[in-house]
Amino acid sequence: MYFVYILKCKDKSLYTGITTDLERRFLEHKAGKGGHYTSAKKALKVVYSEKHKDRSSASKRELEIKSLDRKSKLKLIKGLI
Repeated sequence: MYFVYILKCKDKSLYTGITTDLERRFLEHKAGKGGHYTSAKKALKVVYSEKHKDRSSASKRELEIKSLDRKSKLKLIKGLI
């Protein structure tokens, strides 16, 4: 099982990614080991996640979410879309 997730960072930016273990991955981001973006921006919390059966569907969904503008991502987080 895979998860697509959105993190809120200290500067209020949003980061989207995929993982097989959401808790582990979030802890990696918080420790500064989750990638360059979240190392610089400081991940605060997971604000959205959804489950996917395989890497392919998770990757496709990640790209869909990454293509959204900030306003649309905030609506997604709030469950409005």
